[in-house]
Amino acid sequence: MKRFIAPVLLALMLPACGLQPLYSGGSKGAVASTLGSIAVEPIQGKSGWLMRNALSDRLGAPQADAAQFRLVVALDDQIEGFGVRADDTVTRERRTLRARYQLISRATGETVLDATAGADAGIDVVSSEYATIASENTALENLTQRVADQIVTRLSLYAGGE
Repeated sequence: MKRFIAPVLLALMLPACGLQPLYSGGSKGAVASTLGSIAVEPIQGKSGWLMRNALSDRLGAPQADAAQFRLVVALDDQIEGFGVRADDTVTRERRTLRARYQLISRATGETVLDATAGADAGIDVVSSEYATIASENTALENLTQRVADQIVTRLSLYAGGE
């Protein structure tokens, strides 16, 4: 009998915890509507181009007059060598991508969200310079995807009322 009472009590307490789906209401919900009204400002450099595309893919591109917010992103892309051999050649690199982003209301000009996101990746340095450069580029592409996911998740939490 006790085996049945505990799950029933837990099921009854679940609505009291205050959890609710973030994307409730589907495409007409508050979160989807807010995300769809964010215009991503241009970001400088190759990493900026990749980041803007990744964010635009996730947020959608609002009509110019329908954007209620603008997202300003500043990137810091670093490659640091470590793992040095006896002959002072680098054997491993770490690529770090950090983003500081601000969500600004177009109506008031007020910054409603100011946060950071980041990720890093390890890169093997091999004898082929072409292979190393290709690995660095692939790492950058993957990092922009991961950081864009972090940014959109944080924007979703803001839109959902945290």
